[in-house]
Amino acid sequence: MASRSESQESGVNEDLNAENVVKVDEPVGNLSKYYALPPGYSGTPKKGHLMFDACFESGNLGRVDYVTEFEYDLFIRPDTCNPRFRVWFNFTVENTAPYQRVIFNIVNFSKTKSLYREGMTPLVKSTSRTKWQRIPAKNCFYYRCPDHRKNYVLSFAFAFDNDTDVYQFAYCFPYTYSRLENFLDELDKRNLECYKRELLCLTVQQRRVELLTITSPENMKDDLKKRVIFITARIHPGKTLLLLYVMVSKTWLLPLLQQKDSNFALKPSRLHVLKWG
Repeated sequence: MASRSESQESGVNEDLNAENVVKVDEPVGNLSKYYALPPGYSGTPKKGHLMFDACFESGNLGRVDYVTEFEYDLFIRPDTCNPRFRVWFNFTVENTAPYQRVIFNIVNFSKTKSLYREGMTPLVKSTSRTKWQRIPAKNCFYYRCPDHRKNYVLSFAFAFDNDTDVYQFAYCFPYTYSRLENFLDELDKRNLECYKRELLCLTVQQRRVELLTITSPENMKDDLKKRVIFITARIHPGKTLLLLYVMVSKTWLLPLLQQKDSNFALKPSRLHVLKWG
């Protein structure tokens, strides 16, 4: 891969103990329709001069460094109010050339432990292929990079096969806040006796933190003493994943709520009160 001497001089002050280091020069905002142009180029962007964008819900990409026409270093933004956590990425790329091949390097992960070390790969979709697909494992590498002070870097190779498409890349399956709220609004309309939705608190940005209770109707009394199973579905802001949707709607909650036989449906929750936050 190409030398990063220029990128190091521009300053991403990474450290071996990256999870506990607060960076003063981390990207603070998402890129919006940003063209990654060769150094010294000042004309109108041409076909193949990639345009990056992350200004959409659950998007994350704070900076792009042009290395060569085939390689780009990408920097993700840290979590809101907590610059120590840099995990999630989700961005689009367009203005590609026909069959253009590139290598993207995510260079400022804060964690050394990652499922990418166990074979997980990023997701990609495009305007002509709307379903998320995994990038082949043979094209992905997660490794310590000497050019970035031995921090872990995710590099993946990709070939753009349709120059009119907009391509989207993500750390894992995105699940937006709006989608969650819409899902819960639909549950509210059903007036289910075994389900209660409450406001636990508000985030720094004044968004709702939901508290869901699922149990038998007789367990809904506030003064009733029951064992409580509490499940947290999103530990910090960067985890805009499909986790809550999978756990709530696909695994057992939605099937449980859709059971015609309420006695059968509520059997697992008669002895316990299940709370999701």
